[in-house]
Amino acid sequence: MRLLENKVVVVTGAGGGIGRGFALAMAAEGASVVVNDVGASVSGEGKEAGPAQKVADEIKAKGGAAVANTDSVAEWESANRIVKAALDAFGRIDCVVNNAGILRDRFFFNMSVEEWKAVIDVHLNGSFFVARAAAPYFKSQSSGSYVNMTSTSGLIGNFGQANYMAAKLGIMGLSRGIALDMQRFKVRSNCIAPFAFTRMIESIPAQTEAEKQRVERLAQMTPDKIAPPAAIVTYPDSYTFDATYGRGSDTMTIPVVVLVGRVSARASRDKLAAYVDGAGAAGIPHRLLVRGRTDLGPDEIASLSEIDQHLRT
Repeated sequence: MRLLENKVVVVTGAGGGIGRGFALAMAAEGASVVVNDVGASVSGEGKEAGPAQKVADEIKAKGGAAVANTDSVAEWESANRIVKAALDAFGRIDCVVNNAGILRDRFFFNMSVEEWKAVIDVHLNGSFFVARAAAPYFKSQSSGSYVNMTSTSGLIGNFGQANYMAAKLGIMGLSRGIALDMQRFKVRSNCIAPFAFTRMIESIPAQTEAEKQRVERLAQMTPDKIAPPAAIVTYPDSYTFDATYGRGSDTMTIPVVVLVGRVSARASRDKLAAYVDGAGAAGIPHRLLVRGRTDLGPDEIASLSEIDQHLRT
């Protein structure tokens, strides 16, 4: 039986990039997927039904179940329609992946109120709206899972992104708040800080040879490498660990994924092990932190069985 067999998942911002990777990975694990995307540009302008429908068609062509939805996450009424799309198409909802996002980068001293509000509305308010719309259903069925997107820009910082940083760090707080309030109903909330080479960052300038080599390394981090942890933490199981998967120096200046979730099924442990091993095979420096127990460097982690040993000693 696949990891998400008979589950229904809503993925926002799933028309491309990381969101598309999430939708395809979860469909491959057996989930029925609502592919939500307004079809806007990176800056949030315009609207097109094509991207969401294309991903939904891609899932169905592979034998999966999916419907496209183009409602905006940034308004309470339309966020409710996204959740309703899952109920109408598949009769239930089991997971929300809050991935939709835009960029309006500007140095703080030049940032307009509109640029501030636009980013907060999509990222932070959008995550709240869709999560809150699903909450009554999760509560009544005593099950459910949220996967929320934070960012290294919020966790560490970045130039020209005060709006994005505030939204992403806010999402981390929101996710923890949801986890605390919903745990009595067996509903989980996890936060991922993904890094992948998508249209949101592919315009990185590369003029010197060193810069070109850096971009080549970054290009190895394709969205499909981010999707497995999202599918894993969606799985309702009882084994809990806190982990940070990253690239860069020992100071973790460029983490890739932050996981706070439940992982115990052998299939899910093997998938995460493959994810870690795949990063090493690609030549990407990485480490896995198991909070409160040990700090496992790249040379110490071969499989999740080693994590089991560390956690149980």
